[in-house]
Amino acid sequence: MALTQNCILNHQEIDHKIKRIAYQIYESNVEQKEIILAGIYSNGYILAEKIKQQLEKISDIKAKLCRVKINKKNPTEKITTSLNQEDYANKSLVLVDDVLHSGTTLIYGVKHFLDTPLTQFKTAVLVNRNHKKYPVKADFKGISLSTSLHEHIDVIFDGKNSKVVLV
Repeated sequence: MALTQNCILNHQEIDHKIKRIAYQIYESNVEQKEIILAGIYSNGYILAEKIKQQLEKISDIKAKLCRVKINKKNPTEKITTSLNQEDYANKSLVLVDDVLHSGTTLIYGVKHFLDTPLTQFKTAVLVNRNHKKYPVKADFKGISLSTSLHEHIDVIFDGKNSKVVLV
């Protein structure tokens, strides 16, 4: 049986969701001069870059990117970031990923940053799947989907051909 793809979001709809997330982050951080957008490598980081571009268009907030590397197959392994702990300490931080499925990746990402004092800690995802096995939520989300456990969501960032598909 061949797998079929259903397009959930096209490039224009993804851009609209990213703009909306950027406005929500701005509203939540209106008093901040700088925030950290910590994107989970790889698609979460690409999403963080896109949010940063929009956020800097609509506000004076300086958004600093942080690449977060988590082994999604074994999230208990050491997590690494492109910034030192001192670089994000006592700042507002938004942990960004493309899809929130079971919550495993996001919860381990949250755990990593809990050792550091932050002024505010939020999470952002493009797609929230509603199949969580951990008590983690997305503070900012592009779209929420109720899908079966056997279905898979792919976020494909490909210039003007970006899309979110259900497989």
